[in-house]
Amino acid sequence: MSNIAMSIESHTQVDVHIRWMIRRDMPEVLEIENVCFNIPWGEENFLAVLRERNCIGMVAELDDRIMGFYIYKLHKTKMHILNFAVLPSCHRHKIGTQLIDKLISKLSANNRTKIYLETRESNLPAQLFFKSKGFKAIKVINNYYNDDETAYRFKYKLEGI
Repeated sequence: MSNIAMSIESHTQVDVHIRWMIRRDMPEVLEIENVCFNIPWGEENFLAVLRERNCIGMVAELDDRIMGFYIYKLHKTKMHILNFAVLPSCHRHKIGTQLIDKLISKLSANNRTKIYLETRESNLPAQLFFKSKGFKAIKVINNYYNDDETAYRFKYKLEGI
């Protein structure tokens, strides 16, 4: 997977194709998950969430390789990002930005106006990324994760609402 990522010049934007996550994407998604997180989701976690009626997975693809993904849950007035990751060797190439912009584009003044997510207290790069995209930290949740780490809840609200 890293061959493609390594061929990308540093700090240049690469345009990815964002599409629905499908079953055959799972090996690459799991590889990204395992590289990105100390306590990664397993395949059973992904499948359980994606079987839920209102959960959707999307992948960012470049040259038939998955560079990042997210899973979110639809609620009546909001979306909740459950998992979000970009291959570390692809950071700073605007792949995460394209993923978030795609999700933000699904917001509507008449329907869903907010996006929520939680990030680990120790994950400063994620906090800074989401802040740069207009998310605001709104809550501290102690012992949120299985290892009892604190989470910060972030919220993005559609402008003008």
